[in-house]
Amino acid sequence: MEVPIYVWTATVIGIVGLLLFDFFFHVRKAHTPTLRESAVWSSIYVGIALLFGVGVLVFGGPTMGTEYFAGYVTEKALSVDNLFVFLIIMSSFKVPRADQQKVLLFGIVFSLIARTGFIFLGAALINSFAWVFYIFGLILLITAGNLLKPSGHDDESESLIIRLAKRFLPASEHYDGDKLFTIEDGKRVLTPMLLVMVAIGATDILFALDSIPAIFGLTQNTFIVFTATAFSLMGLRQLFFLIDGLLDRLIYLSYGLAVILGFIGVKLILHALHENNLPFINNGEHVDVVEISTGLSLSVILGVLIVTVLASVLSPKGKAKNAISGAKRHAAEYLDLNYETDIAEREKIFERLCAEEEDLRKLPEKYKRLIRNETVFMEMIRKAHAEHDAALEREPGR
Repeated sequence: MEVPIYVWTATVIGIVGLLLFDFFFHVRKAHTPTLRESAVWSSIYVGIALLFGVGVLVFGGPTMGTEYFAGYVTEKALSVDNLFVFLIIMSSFKVPRADQQKVLLFGIVFSLIARTGFIFLGAALINSFAWVFYIFGLILLITAGNLLKPSGHDDESESLIIRLAKRFLPASEHYDGDKLFTIEDGKRVLTPMLLVMVAIGATDILFALDSIPAIFGLTQNTFIVFTATAFSLMGLRQLFFLIDGLLDRLIYLSYGLAVILGFIGVKLILHALHENNLPFINNGEHVDVVEISTGLSLSVILGVLIVTVLASVLSPKGKAKNAISGAKRHAAEYLDLNYETDIAEREKIFERLCAEEEDLRKLPEKYKRLIRNETVFMEMIRKAHAEHDAALEREPGR
C-alpha cells in the first residue's frame, strides 16, 4: 500500500515534535529523573506507539497493522538490549547521573538519523536487487550466533570504540556540567561529555547493521519500517532509568534475541529463495519454499520474549546475578562523588545497596563463595559504608 506524502509529512513532524518536547521539557535542565517520572513518560511513549499502530491497523488494513506491531516489538526488544551497552559506555566514562539524560537523548537522535539512512538505502537495494534478502538473512544469522557467545555485552566492539574515542579525542579529565568544550589552563579542550556522545554515536551505527535487516525481514513497507523503528526509540531514555536496576537481571535476553534474529534470518532466506533470480541457484528460477507469515512471526517474537523475560526474572541465577551486579554498581556510584551530587539521590543509592546486600546474604552458598573471593568488591562495599557513616557524622545535629 502506497502511503500518501501528507501522511509521511505529518508523521515526521510528529516525531520531531516529540523529540523537541523531550529536550526542552525534560533534558535541557540537568537532573536525575525519579522512578515515577520515568514510569509515567515511558507509559506515555509506549501508549503513543500503540495508538499509532491501531491507526495503521484501521487505515492500512490488517497486514500493515500486523507488520507494524511485529516490527515495533522486535525493534523495542533490540533497543532494550542496546541499553546494556549504553550502561557500559556511560560507566566507562563515569557520566554524572544528572547528565545521563542528555547523552541518551543524543544517542536516540543520532540512532534515528543513522537508521533512517540505512532504511532508505536498504529499501533502494531491495527494490533493485532481490538477492539483498540473502545478505540480510546471513547478517541476522551471524548476529544471532554472536549473541550466543558467553562474552555477552562486554563485547570487544564496544570496548574498541571506547578505546579509540579516548585515544584519538583527548579530553580533560573532568566534566564541566553538560558542556562539550571547556577551558583548561587557558586552552579550549574537549570534555568527556563529547567523548561519550561520540562513543554512543559510533555504537548506534553498529546496532543499525542488525536492527534494519531484522525489520526488513518482517516487512518491506518503508513507511512501516521507519515508523516502527522511530517509535521503538521514543521513550528509550525514560525506559533506561525505569529498568536501570532490572537490566542486569535480564540474563537470558541475549539468548531470546538470538532466537528471534535467527528466526527472522531464516524467514528472509526463505523469502529470498521464493524471489530468487540468481543464476547459480535453481537456474535463476524461483524456489518453491514455505514462506512464514507475519502473523506467525509476531506470535514467535512475543512468545520468545515472554519466556526469556520470565526465565531471567524468576530463575535463581537471575536473582543472584541481579543482586551481585547491582551491589557492585551502586557501591561504585555511591563512592564516585561526581556521579550524583544530590544528597537525597545519594541516600537512595545507598538504600538500594543495603537492600542488595540483604539479598546477597540470602543467596545459596555456591554464590556466596564467589562473592567472598572478590576482594575488590568486598572492599568497595566496606568503603561505601564507611563513606556513608562519615556523611552522617557531618550532618548538623549529629
